Amino acid sequence: MEMAKKPGAGGSGEESAAWSIVGYLISGLVIWGAIGYGLDSWWHTHFALPVGLILGAGASLYLIWLRYGRE
Repeated sequence: MEMAKKPGAGGSGEESAAWSIVGYLISGLVIWGAIGYGLDSWWHTHFALPVGLILGAGASLYLIWLRYGRE
């Protein structure tokens, strides 16, 4: 017997994981990029935004590895 899905529940577990990974990647870039942009504006420089984007991408990949890669 097949169980009925809850209203508003996402698709399969793999689909949900894929959207979660996309969310981690986007949020890492946006948050750390915004921090870098703010520091660039405050310090009147042009290096903190790229550094923030790289840190955000790295931190996102690390969190994805922690959550999904260690099985």
